[in-house]
Amino acid sequence: MLWTAATALVSHWRRRPLQLVTLILGLSLATALWSGVQAINAEARASYARAASVLDQNELTQLVPSNGYSVPLSTYSKLRRAGWNVSPIIEGDHRFGNVRVRLIGSDPLTMPAQARGFKTGEWNGLAASMVDPGTLVVSKATALKLEGQTQMQVEVSPDLPDGAAFTDIAVAEQVLERHGELSRLVVAPEQRPNLPSLDTLAPEVAVKPPGDRPDVAQLTDSFHLNLTAFGFLAFAVGLFIVYATIGLAFEQRRATFRTLRSLGLSMSSLNLLLMTELLTLAFLSGLIGVVIGYFVASLLLPGVAATLKGLYGASVPGALTIRPEWWATGLGIAIGGTIVSSAQSLWRVRRMPLLAAAQPRAWARATAIGIRLQLLGGLALLITSATLASVGHGLIAGFAVLACLLLGASLMLPGMLSAFLAIMQRNSSRVLVTWFWADTRQQLPGLSLALMALLLALAANVGVGTMVSSFRLTFIGWLDQRLAAELYVTAREENEAMRLRTWLLDHSTSVLPIWSVEGEVLGDRLQIFGAAAGDPTYRNNWPLLSGTINVWDQVAAGQGALINEQLWRRKGLAIGDNLVLPGEWKLPVVGVYSDYGNPKGQVIVGVEALAAHYTDVPKLRYGVRVPPVDAPALKERLTTEFGLPSENIIDQASLKRQSQAVFDQTFAVTGMLNLFTLGVAGFAMFSSLLTLSGIRLPQLAPVWAMGIRRRDLALLEVLRTLALWLATFVAAVPVGLALAWVLLSIVNVEAFGWRLPLRIFPMDWLVLGLVALAAAILSVFIPLRRLATVAPSDLLRVFANER
Repeated sequence: MLWTAATALVSHWRRRPLQLVTLILGLSLATALWSGVQAINAEARASYARAASVLDQNELTQLVPSNGYSVPLSTYSKLRRAGWNVSPIIEGDHRFGNVRVRLIGSDPLTMPAQARGFKTGEWNGLAASMVDPGTLVVSKATALKLEGQTQMQVEVSPDLPDGAAFTDIAVAEQVLERHGELSRLVVAPEQRPNLPSLDTLAPEVAVKPPGDRPDVAQLTDSFHLNLTAFGFLAFAVGLFIVYATIGLAFEQRRATFRTLRSLGLSMSSLNLLLMTELLTLAFLSGLIGVVIGYFVASLLLPGVAATLKGLYGASVPGALTIRPEWWATGLGIAIGGTIVSSAQSLWRVRRMPLLAAAQPRAWARATAIGIRLQLLGGLALLITSATLASVGHGLIAGFAVLACLLLGASLMLPGMLSAFLAIMQRNSSRVLVTWFWADTRQQLPGLSLALMALLLALAANVGVGTMVSSFRLTFIGWLDQRLAAELYVTAREENEAMRLRTWLLDHSTSVLPIWSVEGEVLGDRLQIFGAAAGDPTYRNNWPLLSGTINVWDQVAAGQGALINEQLWRRKGLAIGDNLVLPGEWKLPVVGVYSDYGNPKGQVIVGVEALAAHYTDVPKLRYGVRVPPVDAPALKERLTTEFGLPSENIIDQASLKRQSQAVFDQTFAVTGMLNLFTLGVAGFAMFSSLLTLSGIRLPQLAPVWAMGIRRRDLALLEVLRTLALWLATFVAAVPVGLALAWVLLSIVNVEAFGWRLPLRIFPMDWLVLGLVALAAAILSVFIPLRRLATVAPSDLLRVFANER
């Protein structure tokens, strides 16, 4: 009996192969973007872990400066004499020609084997460089970039991440000009017993335990969470296709269910067969989706890698590795999504009486009750979203606000459309028009899921588009303020920098030092910049959010510090609070400035005070003020007369173009995800209309029999689709604006530390509406053609069938 019943159930898909393709493709598309995003996230996190293991030696305990600046060489000597097995590290950013790398100097003789990070032969080569100093161990990509940029010998290691270089610690000390100041000490796992306590022997260092997450992994958490949210949104939109197709397939097989139950098949056996069928389709669709997801990830990964590099300085390879975890999660979410999507249909089959399933309106009546419940549930979710927006804190709470907003709005859509159609029906005077609105309302249950998917996709496009455009306008205005100098120059070494300062004083209006050190402030490692605060450039252009009345005078005198918005928000600081900088330097906070595009905290002090407190601060970079018309000539003279390489000179326009390119790349992936989501929603609309067209004849045949031509019926179908599209689009705009507000005022603040103003772009909505209209028209084209060409005999046959 079971085999016969299974054969009968499967025969439905043989008779309707297009519906089967719709189900498999819908679930595959839903799984594809989710698994693609997970593949990208897994690749990035594996890259962070590899880099941290090689570059930061985070698998071993380390000793870091408790004042956040450096470990004195005397501390290292003291620990070694006391018997501690530690190895010194000197690291910092250095520019070889126009190539900037992270230079890491280590002692090959004392470094534990677990922390070396690359092959023994290469490490022995590095040890040999102590005899002939000047060897750099880098990745293949970094070696290609360094060709012609340095006189040092370069060796390639496949185990190193791009943008980093290992060398002997003596070489790093000379190149970075650290003069006996160590960055950190690596503690070997094997230590002598009964060693003196570090608290008493070296209180100037703090213990950093092994296994800490890499800094870049913590910084990029918000970015990857955003990617995951978009992937899940596309998955949810795709599940609407699955939900609608399964529901309609169950409705179409109501007579089969009745017959099987009448022949003695138990309800539990019927549900078992249906669940087996669904799980088989889910597994097959999941496999296809994971394969598609691999290609989606391969397409998106270069853009994501460029974004992570430009925004966070994180190096992620542009090639994708097949990892079991994202294959497993892809299959798991496909199966789980299918179970969730089919739960209601299975429940209805189980609860409805034996003959009720054969009634033509049974599913519609049950769905009508569900629409009213959805309306109440959606309203409750919107109230929850507003409550979380008022009292919630953290990035997870921000995404919970988004989830409740989008889900609540989508659940309310069918009820609102039903009420609108009922009003139009009551206010219609002509019979055909009244039938049109009544028939549209009758078709709403079958189309509601596709319309909900369309609402989600349109709202996401409006919201994210508004956020990106608002960010763009604000960012461009901020760049005009922040990049006020006409030229930005970088000397190759300190002696050249001294000559450059002297030369520029005679050839420019003013010279603005751009000096910085890195240190620990309030538990975070960040940059501390020195600014020529007495220059009018800062007073007239720097974008301050708040500050004291004489903020620039205090900074110039070394009596106050400016902090960026990120540090201000994350640490809850206020004007007047004391800030403890490395070396126990205490300054009050006198102002807060906007710092878009930077995920880290930042501090600005007077440049003279910076140089006085940190005497080894690199003094290589400068901003140069000249009349804009004289900037090209000065750039030429810097190259021809002074001898500075052209790549060490950047004009304001070029720097703005580079910054805007990073900005555009940052949101290129978001745009592709939005487009993909809209495409999935369009397919949801198409699949619903296509499936409904096969069961529309009982409603259309009586109207045709009363004299309405098939061509006119087809035209009414187009008008119905346009009416539903327009109503959904009108509903999506306020939802999208609410989404944009949450992204700008809650998610961005929690994820990146800055708040942006909300700006309105009606023309973007018009373009999006036209794209959605085109998708709606395309989705109705095949069902429309089927209706326009239906044979009169098929319409007449309706009256001969039992309904």
